[in-house]
Amino acid sequence: MNVLRTIRNYFFYCGIEKDEYNAIKRDAYASNFEVWRILHFLMAAVFGALFIGSLRYGLMRANGWLYLLAFVYSVIAIVPFFVLKKDSIVAQLLIYLSISLLFLFGCFLSMSRPDTPAVTFIAFLLITPMFMIDKPFFMAIELGVAATVFLLWGYSVKPYDIWLIDFGNVVAFTVVGVFLNVIANSLRIKEFVLTRELSIQKDTDDLTGLKNKGALTREINQFLADESTDQGILFVMDIDRFKSINDTYGHDVGDDVIRQLGGFLGKAFTADEIVGRFGGDEFIAFITNADSPDAAPRIAHDVVEGASQGVVLAGGEQRISLSIGVALYHGDETNYSELFKKADVALYEAKADPEHRYRIYEGQEALPSGE
Repeated sequence: MNVLRTIRNYFFYCGIEKDEYNAIKRDAYASNFEVWRILHFLMAAVFGALFIGSLRYGLMRANGWLYLLAFVYSVIAIVPFFVLKKDSIVAQLLIYLSISLLFLFGCFLSMSRPDTPAVTFIAFLLITPMFMIDKPFFMAIELGVAATVFLLWGYSVKPYDIWLIDFGNVVAFTVVGVFLNVIANSLRIKEFVLTRELSIQKDTDDLTGLKNKGALTREINQFLADESTDQGILFVMDIDRFKSINDTYGHDVGDDVIRQLGGFLGKAFTADEIVGRFGGDEFIAFITNADSPDAAPRIAHDVVEGASQGVVLAGGEQRISLSIGVALYHGDETNYSELFKKADVALYEAKADPEHRYRIYEGQEALPSGE
């Protein structure tokens, strides 16, 4: 069973488990997208040069129309790679279409010299899979279909002795191409897995498992830099009298409180929110594409109440209280620090008023909760 599972993973998930593959496949497809955009430029350049050569040299003239068609297709195929999204299914289908046409191109070249064993087609069988990041199962189908079409076609136009040579070569190199694709994909996918693990490790707060300060500021800045977005709500939170908790119960209890609060916030914000620990006992949550004045106090109230009920000190006899400063984003701020300063002013006001656990920044002052 382990052997079958390993084979399945290599042919369907590039040598890793399904969940791992699904976690990084968008990055892999984006890389695939970039590679094939470059290759389409290369295809256009090569086929364009071959067509020009066919106008001048007699040996190439018979295939001139093939070179021209391949050049025109390559030029046309470049355009979608500047229009489509990198994870678009259309882009993936276009890549497979280009592969299929390359195989047909190899077929036509081989058929123009039926008395000679196939070389160009076999070269495509070996080279093309090396440039493809996808489930090797799909490439195995692509290579199998291409090889079958070529052999059926060759049987009708080639001398039988030449066809037998092609049959042996094509079958052997199809198998080699499949395994080269499996190996190449597994190596490249594992690079994405390692890169993702390092990125997560770099961006993760060790104590809570949430995003750390660097990840928070980078992701919020990326959102603010997007001119198509002009709505957001920033919540800056910290634990009231946290120093007293550390002094009274010890740093182990303080760390446990931080850990509990991180777990609560991780469950409270589960959609497209950017949530993390800014440092010490300070946490940040940024809700994208929302700036409702009604939503902000409701969310802040729920977080304050949820934290007071769900986070307890050692022994469970005492519970914490949380203060929150809120800033609404309407597209005016250009970077994270500008928005953070407003939420920080509101947080300062909230901590100074024990009756109101959260404040919303409005102009030069913060409005108390309930106002």
